[in-house]
Amino acid sequence: MNRPSLAAFPKAFMDELCVTGTMTIRQWLQLAATLDVDGVEFYSGFLELADRRTWPAVRRMVQDLGLAAPMMCCSPDFTHPDPAFRQKQIDAELHWIDMTAELGGSFCRVLSGQRRPEISREQGIALAADCIRACLPHARDRGVRLVIENHYKDNYWTHPEFAQKMDVFCELVGRIDSPDFGVNFDPSNTLLAGEDPLELLRHVKHRVLTMHASDRYLAEGTLEDLRREEDSAGYARRLRHGVVGRGLNDYDAIFGELVSAGFSGWISIENGVEGMQQLRESVTFLRRKIEQHWPARAR
Repeated sequence: MNRPSLAAFPKAFMDELCVTGTMTIRQWLQLAATLDVDGVEFYSGFLELADRRTWPAVRRMVQDLGLAAPMMCCSPDFTHPDPAFRQKQIDAELHWIDMTAELGGSFCRVLSGQRRPEISREQGIALAADCIRACLPHARDRGVRLVIENHYKDNYWTHPEFAQKMDVFCELVGRIDSPDFGVNFDPSNTLLAGEDPLELLRHVKHRVLTMHASDRYLAEGTLEDLRREEDSAGYARRLRHGVVGRGLNDYDAIFGELVSAGFSGWISIENGVEGMQQLRESVTFLRRKIEQHWPARAR
């Protein structure tokens, strides 16, 4: 079995890349190239990617630095009650699938959508499943697979993820039977849902195609305090991304489950908010654990 490959996600620089434009993609890639990683995960909201004419140049930047860009992080919002709004979200996802393929990627994220109070459990699952199915033929044609994350909340959303809870997430995943669709597993998001990451992983491990490696902690207060703050724009301030391996996740147990399922895909690191050294320490930890859990083969 091949070992998983490591990618880095610019969690620390989202506003600079997506809102203010004070960091360029080239600058982020040059930082990523100083890490012991194989690739980078892009976010669909990077300002420079708004013009599709830039995509070939960005792909060349990645390749020139000896990296890959296998994963695209997108946040379609499929649980809105307005059909016209949902169609716009489908159209956006189709655009992001094109972006993924043009940048040389193979995996494009989908989500269910925001957990709007007026949308019932059954209605939300049905809406999200229908919208994801509508995107699958285009993904197949472009050589891209869609991965749904057990998410907490997009940086720029008001409400948390509709399928945040394990039972909802598993039911939604179970409704979409396609080789072009799988799971992007993030253990920390399960903790934020007040649930056990290993329990969720055991339910979906044979459908995991990619993973986010993160370790969350609360800078202050409790999970109950966090939940009282969920319905506000962006992430709660009390929430932090720590160095992977120093938080609440048991990576030995997580990797053991992934090995048992034959996983050898991409693992993207989500931290570095407190500086690049944080990312470097996470890379070191994950390299060591990957070597420990996967058979010794050249990357």
